[in-house]
Amino acid sequence: MPAAALFANKLDHWTRALRKIAYGLAAHEIVLYTVRLRADMEGLFILVTVGDLIGLPVLPPYYSLRLLPYLVPQIATWKRQMLRERDFFEAEGLDLLG
Repeated sequence: MPAAALFANKLDHWTRALRKIAYGLAAHEIVLYTVRLRADMEGLFILVTVGDLIGLPVLPPYYSLRLLPYLVPQIATWKRQMLRERDFFEAEGLDLLG
């Protein structure tokens, strides 16, 4: 392997490492927050549309049935998340990360 190729390989390795470090410093927490926010919004949307599965009817059944084909893959996970037991320390304001 020529010296130029070896140098290019090491430079590429260090560039990738620096990119990962910059991502961790600048954007990792924002990405985690947005993923959690999206999951909360999806859970709220499913609650409004098919909340009658857990005893909370919000929308008339006509609209829920029209949206049902889009929600079927997520219903089992949503029901498990809604009906799981929660602790006091799981509140949003008591997060230890920030």
